Amino acid sequence: MKKTKWLTMAAVPVLAMSIGACATNNDGGRVVIQEPGKTITVVEDSAKETGELAISVEDIQKHENVEISAWLDNDTMIVSMENKSLDKMTMSEVADAYPRSLYLYHAGTRQFELLKEQSGVHLSGAALSPDKKHLLYQAYSLGDPTFYMMDLATLDTIPLSGGTIGGAMSAGWGSDGSAIGAAYSGGAYRATASGEIGIVPGLEEELLVIAKVVGNKMYYNTNADGTLRAMDLDTKEKTSLGLENVYGVYPSPDGKQLLVLQYNGSKSTLILCNLDGSNPKSIAEGAELGGVSWSPDQRMIAYSQKADANGAAVNGLYVFDLLTGESTQIGVNVGQAFTSWSPSGKELAYAEWTGSQYNSSIVTLKFSLQK
Repeated sequence: MKKTKWLTMAAVPVLAMSIGACATNNDGGRVVIQEPGKTITVVEDSAKETGELAISVEDIQKHENVEISAWLDNDTMIVSMENKSLDKMTMSEVADAYPRSLYLYHAGTRQFELLKEQSGVHLSGAALSPDKKHLLYQAYSLGDPTFYMMDLATLDTIPLSGGTIGGAMSAGWGSDGSAIGAAYSGGAYRATASGEIGIVPGLEEELLVIAKVVGNKMYYNTNADGTLRAMDLDTKEKTSLGLENVYGVYPSPDGKQLLVLQYNGSKSTLILCNLDGSNPKSIAEGAELGGVSWSPDQRMIAYSQKADANGAAVNGLYVFDLLTGESTQIGVNVGQAFTSWSPSGKELAYAEWTGSQYNSSIVTLKFSLQK
């Protein structure tokens, strides 16, 4: 098991007990989980300190030909899947594939309910608003995707395009329920659920790559400079966080911390820091990192990692426990994956592209007090 030797300052309010961290390394007992075509070995320490809460894998369920991207509740997910009721794609580059549509997927019964379909177009990348009343998704056939916002009560959609923004290059949710991202026209845009959309003042001349809002701050970088910066949305004051070569930003659920992905030549690093970039702590390092997501209670961080071991590439999926400062591998041979947590924080879904289809898995985690 990979371990780090620091404890984060992050609060984990759902845990009332005091847990001690173990900083030893050994190759103790192993839990082996069999699933079709794959064996996952979770390494656990054989000598745990008394009272330490250990994390292990209880179960893994495969869901083939399905891309899980968001959880509506602990049993219902929003997924993208081939829609064989539509005609196949016609463009030569994607011919012989069916369009992918959006569905509600009930994992317990493995039943699907159609949310949105469109002939000749793949729909995917669903992300739920904080109140779970609206959905962001992307539509594409070839080239860059277009982004939409959907009202889940009426299934009405609003395109994130037009007006002064030209179109959305990216889309994510702000804490106030508005959609935010980089605009093709330059700068960042903000779109409300009522259909109002416009450029965020103060960044009109910047060609942005990352555009995230946390509280009253816009976090961004540009295609000319990968340094992460913040702009006060009220005063328009801009500051640098001192973090260079950034390619991913993931605010914590309480909006008080950031996870930041950096690259440096052949190495990527996942860093936890305060909103101003202070107190940076390294969570993981590898040749490639991705699949980053926070658990709802802010205790766990999921990520995928590609590392070099004895000259060979090793891919894995991990969860980092902020309470103990330990990482646990929960999946092997997992490349770049999209991860999402159930509302309970007991299940983690991850979706992988095989080159011809998406497959997803749901990992059920077990938290046990070691004696």
